[in-house]
Amino acid sequence: MGYKLVTYDAGQGPRAGIIAGDRLIDAAEASGNAAYATTLGILADWDAADAKLAALAADTGVKGGPIDWKQLQAPVRPAAIYCAGANYGDHVREMNAAQGKGPEPDPHTLGLKPWHFIKSVHSVVGPGAAVKIPPESKKMDWEVELGAVIGKTAKRVSEADALKYVAGYTVTNDLSARDLGWRPPVPTTSPFYSDWLAHKSFDGSCPMGPWIVPASDVGDPQKLGIRLWVNGTIKQDSNTSEMIYTLAEQIAQLSLRITLYPGDLIMTGTPAGVGAGRNEFLKAGDSLELWCENVGTLKHTMA
Repeated sequence: MGYKLVTYDAGQGPRAGIIAGDRLIDAAEASGNAAYATTLGILADWDAADAKLAALAADTGVKGGPIDWKQLQAPVRPAAIYCAGANYGDHVREMNAAQGKGPEPDPHTLGLKPWHFIKSVHSVVGPGAAVKIPPESKKMDWEVELGAVIGKTAKRVSEADALKYVAGYTVTNDLSARDLGWRPPVPTTSPFYSDWLAHKSFDGSCPMGPWIVPASDVGDPQKLGIRLWVNGTIKQDSNTSEMIYTLAEQIAQLSLRITLYPGDLIMTGTPAGVGAGRNEFLKAGDSLELWCENVGTLKHTMA
């Protein structure tokens, strides 16, 4: 039996647990390892922890409680969040069309490498969150993304080995305030034109969850369906095969520039169907449902 790694709050602060079938099992209590009281503690010992938690999940004699979905929080509080920019071919085509631009060549043919921006770790919220739209923004956009959680320290790793450093996967929403991404009247030609903080790192801009599914239970991260609905209407419907740079390429490139640590989150890009491509944006009261094949469904609202 597989399991899902969660963080839950039963009234005494956040605790790491696993969901196995209809049981919620406290990871530290069941394993006898106090370090497993937090998801970061588990990820710091990932290879041993994964085997131990899988055994606990398969043991029907292990005590667990009923699952209270309202107790679930973001499954991990990462120390760093790296977000892939413009990383789905269908999304790039969509955004170019919205700006009246033609198709672009595959960046691989130009010798370009994956590029990422950093999202504030304080922007993370969990399943069921009500994310407040900044009052300055009238163009709040959605972006469903597959999130990869690092399970061991990675520095200058090869593409061939890169996926060995992934502990598991979660569902994320890279909420984007499209109209706060620049600093008028600074001219567009200025290197100081962009405002990534206001655009991508406002409070609540990184809903994630509801859990982390171990990589071994997910399979090939480049062959997963990925979708998003707003108020029950599907907006994004694609597949991770549309990624321009694979997750392995992203990890290899990131690890050349900075050491990746257990618990770090890589948000791998979003497919076509975002609001900016159709001039349609989120408003208070909207409900969102995000799904990734073999990973799960994340729900939250806008406030």
